[in-house]
Amino acid sequence: MSTYDAFEAHVERMTYVNDAAGLLNWDQQVMMPEGGTPARSKQQSALSAVSHEMLTDDELAGYLDELEDADLDGDQQAVVREVRREHERAKRVPEELVERLSRKTSEALPVWEQAREDSEFEAFEDELEELVQLRREYAEAIDPDRDPYEVLFEEYEPYLGVDTAERVLERLADELPPLVEDIADSDAELADPFEGSYDVEIQEEMVRDALDLLGYDFERGRLDTSTHPFTMGTQFDARITTRFDPENPLESVGPTVHEFGHATYMQGLPREAYGTPLGEDRDLTVHESQSRFWENHVGRSAAFWELFAPTVEEHLGESVTPRECYEVANEVYDDNPIRVEADELTYHMHIILRFEIERDLIRGDLEVSEVPAVWNDKMEEYLGFRPDNDAEGCLQDIHWTHGSFGYFPTYTLGSVLAAQIDAAAREDIDVDARVRAGEFDPIREWLREQVHSHGARYTTPELVEEATGEPFTADHFLDYVDDKYRALYDC
Repeated sequence: MSTYDAFEAHVERMTYVNDAAGLLNWDQQVMMPEGGTPARSKQQSALSAVSHEMLTDDELAGYLDELEDADLDGDQQAVVREVRREHERAKRVPEELVERLSRKTSEALPVWEQAREDSEFEAFEDELEELVQLRREYAEAIDPDRDPYEVLFEEYEPYLGVDTAERVLERLADELPPLVEDIADSDAELADPFEGSYDVEIQEEMVRDALDLLGYDFERGRLDTSTHPFTMGTQFDARITTRFDPENPLESVGPTVHEFGHATYMQGLPREAYGTPLGEDRDLTVHESQSRFWENHVGRSAAFWELFAPTVEEHLGESVTPRECYEVANEVYDDNPIRVEADELTYHMHIILRFEIERDLIRGDLEVSEVPAVWNDKMEEYLGFRPDNDAEGCLQDIHWTHGSFGYFPTYTLGSVLAAQIDAAAREDIDVDARVRAGEFDPIREWLREQVHSHGARYTTPELVEEATGEPFTADHFLDYVDDKYRALYDC
C-alpha cells in the first residue's frame, strides 16, 4: 500500500467515526428517550476522544510529513490540504478538553430545552458559562496569540475570514434598514388569508408533498420534527427535521425547504469519495448558500407559489391564490422576535445581534449573566422591539448549547452567496420558468455540477469563483432584495 493509500484509509476510518457520532447527536435531538442523556453524554465523549486521537496521532502526522513533497494529483493535494489543516488545529487541543466539551454539550441540551420551555435563562446560565469557558480554552489551545473568536469562527468557515464576515454584516447593517423603513412607511397591505388552527398532521402531509415536488430522495433521507430544525448526515443518509405552528400553517414550508437545501447538497456530494474531504461539504457558508437558495430564491418566489398554492388549498381546505401565498411567504415583520421565522430582510439584524453577543462573550467583554439584558437591548436597537420573555429572546437558538460560537455569521454569508449563485444560475437556466413548471431536476443538476460535485476540493473563495465566475460579493443580494421588496410593497 502506498503512503497516500494508507493515509486515505486512515482518513476514511476517522470520517466513519465522526459520522456515527453525528447520528447519535441526531437521535438525541429527535428520538432518544428523555432519560437517555447520562449514557449518551458518555458515548459522545468516547467517540469524540477516539476521533481526536485518530486526527492527532503520530501515524497520521507521519503520513502528512511523507506527503508534503510527494507527486500528487490535484484531488489528492486537496485531501492532504484539508486533513493537514484539521490535524494542525486538533493536535494543539488536549484530548481531555475535547472530551469535556463533548460531554458538556450533550449534558447541556436537555437543560436548555427545559429552560427554553420554562422561559428561564437562569436555569441555563451555569451551563452556558461552562460552555463559554470551554470554548475559550479551546481557542487558546489552538492559538493563544490570536483573537479567540476569530479562531472559533474558522471552525465553521476556515477560508473567508472573520474580517469578511464583519465587512458583510456592517454593509447589511447600513443598507438594509433604509429599505425596511421604506416598507414600514408604505401603504401596502399584504394578504393574511389563514385564520384558526391547522392540524400538525395535515401540515406535515403538505410539506412532505413539497419535498417530493422538489426532489428530496427519501430513500437516502427522512423527515422528522425537533425543537430546532436541522439537517444531519451524508450523501447516503441526509436527514432533515422541521417544526409546525398550528396558527401559521405556511410557517413550516420555509424551514422545511431550507433544510431540503442542506440535504440536497449532502445527497449531491460525490458518493465514490465518501470518507474523504472530496466527499464532504465545503463548510458552512457554502452549506448555508444551498439552503437559502432553495428557501428564498425558489421557495419564496412567485413562481413557486403559482405551482404550490393548489397543494396548500388541498391540504388546508382554504381557498387561497398564488399571490396570497406569495405575500404571506414574503411579509416583512416589524415585531417578530424569532430568528427562524424572520423575513429575508430583518433576518440579518437577528444575525448581527447574535454575532456581537457571542463575539463579546468569547472575548471576555460580556458576562454570561448579562446576556438577557444585552440581548433585549440589542433587539430593541436593531429591530425596534423587545422580546416578551427569554424563550423569545436569548434562549431561542440551540447553537450555544452545542458550543457553536462563531457559527451565526455563516447564515448571512450563506444568504449573500445564495443570491450570487442564483444570479449565476439564471445566466444558464430560466429558473422561474422551471419552478413554475415543477421541473426542478435542471436546477438541482446545475447546483450539483457547479457546487456539490466538488466536495471540499476548492477553498471557499475558489469554489465561489468556480461556481459563479466572480469573487464573493454582497452586491447580488442587495440588488435582489431591493428589487423584490420595493416591487412587493410599492415603495
